[in-house]
Amino acid sequence: MSEDGSTAGLGEQAGAGVHSGTVALVGRPNAGKSTLLNALIGDKVAIVSDKPQTTRNRIIGILTQPRGQAVFFDLPGVHKPLHRMNTRMMQEVRSALEEVDVVLHLVDASASWGGGEDYLFELLEPVRPEVIGLLTKIDLVPHKAELLPLIASYQERRPGSVVIPISAPAGDGLEDLLGELFERLPAGPALYPRDLTTTQTERFFVAEVIREKLLERTHGELPYTTGVVVELFDEGETLLHLEAVIYVERKSQKGIVIGKGGSMIRAVGQAAREDLERILGIKIYLGLTVKVHPRWRDDPRVLVAMEPGMADLSDYRGDGGEDST
Repeated sequence: MSEDGSTAGLGEQAGAGVHSGTVALVGRPNAGKSTLLNALIGDKVAIVSDKPQTTRNRIIGILTQPRGQAVFFDLPGVHKPLHRMNTRMMQEVRSALEEVDVVLHLVDASASWGGGEDYLFELLEPVRPEVIGLLTKIDLVPHKAELLPLIASYQERRPGSVVIPISAPAGDGLEDLLGELFERLPAGPALYPRDLTTTQTERFFVAEVIREKLLERTHGELPYTTGVVVELFDEGETLLHLEAVIYVERKSQKGIVIGKGGSMIRAVGQAAREDLERILGIKIYLGLTVKVHPRWRDDPRVLVAMEPGMADLSDYRGDGGEDST
């Protein structure tokens, strides 16, 4: 998570040839945005699941190289909003498209393109930033010749677009992507210190990891009606004490999360604790509670508690890493 308080700077990178800016990752649900973000950053900053609507907030990942700094916004998958939570998710997408320097449009090369993909092309049509097309999951395409008509189809919809086939898990195409990306970012020094990989709070990250482990274990049993809020984050010298609430909408869903004799919630808690101990580098006590809240996705108080927030960057130097005065 790169929150060790290091003060290494980027001042030496502020000269000619350095490009820094913001980049939106946009695509349909399950297009591979979070997997790509983690692969580019080289650190786990976003949870990954094969289930749609895993990403619910704007997750920020920061990549710093000698050629500059790219600040990625991993955005919720584009879909029709049905609840207040989903409406907020789509507002986040539209807001990001208005403020970033470059848009990466991810299209799953292993799946057929339907009306949802057509809607996304329409959504991107009027945006100001340049759009780079990415054909994701090419490792799942048996014959690479099948990519050629997909590239042609993309360029028919967005004439003149650069389209790059990639596989984030395998690393295929990522250097080509970064080369095209840094060429399009504006010239200028880094926006954040060089050793920072995300701005989200550790409290939010903990909630996301718990949700990831829950999604992994419930498979198709549990609709996407679960949310996690960390209610206690108490860090001592040798132990991080965490208490989190898993929200569900129905009593039957609570039974699924708890499992027979508490087996499911114990498995989720153990997997989350082990992952968090490895990432955060501290011993963890994790307590989990399940609460039924029929309309939590429309409850502003719960939704605010689930927002990423901004980590305390006071230990870092400002202005791209140089000393503040």
